[in-house]
Amino acid sequence: MGLFRRRPKLPTTVRPPFVAGERLLAWATAGTGVGDGVVVATNLGLWLPGRGERLGWHDILRAVWSGHELVVTPAERVVERDGYLVVADRPTESYPLSDPGDLPHEVRARVTRSVAYSEAYPLPEGAGRVVARRVPGVDGLTWTVRYEPGTPVDDPAVRAETDRLVAAARAATSPDDV
Repeated sequence: MGLFRRRPKLPTTVRPPFVAGERLLAWATAGTGVGDGVVVATNLGLWLPGRGERLGWHDILRAVWSGHELVVTPAERVVERDGYLVVADRPTESYPLSDPGDLPHEVRARVTRSVAYSEAYPLPEGAGRVVARRVPGVDGLTWTVRYEPGTPVDDPAVRAETDRLVAAARAATSPDDV
C-alpha cells in the first residue's frame, strides 16, 4: 500500500442515476457479500442500497458511524403546516462498510452543514425540535419540526405553540446568521 493510495473508481454497473450537476464525493461497498450494493455520497445527498432515489442531506435526521457500520435515520414527512413541515423518524437503516474510505467523513460533514438552526423546546405536552435546513438548489431555509415520542401532534395547544416557536425562530434567523 503506497503513501498516495487512490480509491478505485465507482464501477459504472453500480453507479446511481445522477442528475445534471450531481457530483460523486465518496462511495463504499455495503455489506459483506457480492452484490450487496454501494453507499454513494454526492453533493446532493446519499444513495443507499435498495433505494431507487437519493436521500437528500436535509432528509437525514441522524447519521452515525460506529467504526464499521453507517447507521442512517431518514426523516418521514408527516404533515405540512404554514411555513414548516412536521417530520418523524423513519426506521434506521444500517450498512456495514468494510472499506469506508472518506464516506463517513463526507456524510457527517454534509448532514451537519445542511443544518442552519436547531433548537429543542418544551411544549404544553411533550417537546419538539425546530430545525432549519439548507436544501441544495433551493433559496432560503426549509423549516421542520420533529416532536419527541408521546407529544400529541394534533393537540391545538401544541400546534399553536409550535407555530409560535417556528415564527420566532424564523424572525430571529437572518441571512447573516446562516
